[in-house]
Amino acid sequence: MRLMSLTPELVALCHREEVDPGPDPSWTELNDEDFKALALRLAGEADEGPLWVFAYGSLIWKPEFDSVEQRLATAFGWHRSFCLDMVRWRGTAAQPGLMMALERGGRCNGVIYRLPEGEKPAQVERLLRREISDHESISSVRWLPVHTAQGALRALGFWVGVKGRGTSPGQPLDKVARVLARACGHIGSGAEYLYNTVSHLEAFGIRDRNLWRLQQLVADEVRALHGRPVDENFPSRQERSTVA
Repeated sequence: MRLMSLTPELVALCHREEVDPGPDPSWTELNDEDFKALALRLAGEADEGPLWVFAYGSLIWKPEFDSVEQRLATAFGWHRSFCLDMVRWRGTAAQPGLMMALERGGRCNGVIYRLPEGEKPAQVERLLRREISDHESISSVRWLPVHTAQGALRALGFWVGVKGRGTSPGQPLDKVARVLARACGHIGSGAEYLYNTVSHLEAFGIRDRNLWRLQQLVADEVRALHGRPVDENFPSRQERSTVA
């Protein structure tokens, strides 16, 4: 694995204790019956045979569902993007954060997980409860065609959904870096989220050029914010900008 500029020590500098503000009352929360109905519908839409989930970010390192197999997979026509505005979880109203979803365009290399047979609705419900909490987010759940070494198949994935409130697509990496270096919510910081994602992608042999550049930029931001010297083992921001 490559050595990351964003180290656990730098990530620790970004942590602070924050109180969970609770759900935004302007969004329509899903109740238990809503989750069950949506899980049954999605399980019923699955192809015959196994049900797969496409993981490209935190689902890789914190899936919170059971799986019996995993494979490397590519979703063509999509890319990772820090486009979800966060005023809860990994951000606050005073210091909003960003989290990832899939945006259209490019390609995304990730991992697919096969759910156990006979437990599809229950496993899908666990996944939904982790990823969405309101009716406005239902459109972010979709079936994705993915390609693996064993062939093509469909997998459940999460994209940015309808653009508008709560989304900020297409932001430049330097702006995203400034947000991630500063944002923290009650479950952790943006820097921690990025660190866990990049390090686990690296462990799978998945090298995302944009995220690798982003973790370098966030490391620079954190060092500047906390008065830490630049690590001479890594190229400067100016030197890195000339690397293809």
